[in-house]
Amino acid sequence: MRKYLFGTGIISAVTGGLTLLRSARDDAPFNWRTALAWLSWAITFALAIGTIVDTYRASRGGLIAPDSPVAGDEKDLLRRRVRGR
Repeated sequence: MRKYLFGTGIISAVTGGLTLLRSARDDAPFNWRTALAWLSWAITFALAIGTIVDTYRASRGGLIAPDSPVAGDEKDLLRRRVRGR
């Protein structure tokens, strides 16, 4: 579980979210740039979670979409999991 939670995608998404929260505390008005920043953060976070789910499924021998970042590595991930037991 640690390898999923402390992946670089999740860490960067969380730090980006913290930065956005700090900027929301200031007296700056909410405008279209702020809305785009929050939308960008949400997309980044969703992609990081999707990558974690795909990696988990591939390491368990499940099917993943061909456009996934780990597509093509399913056999290697499954082999590492089986060897680790």
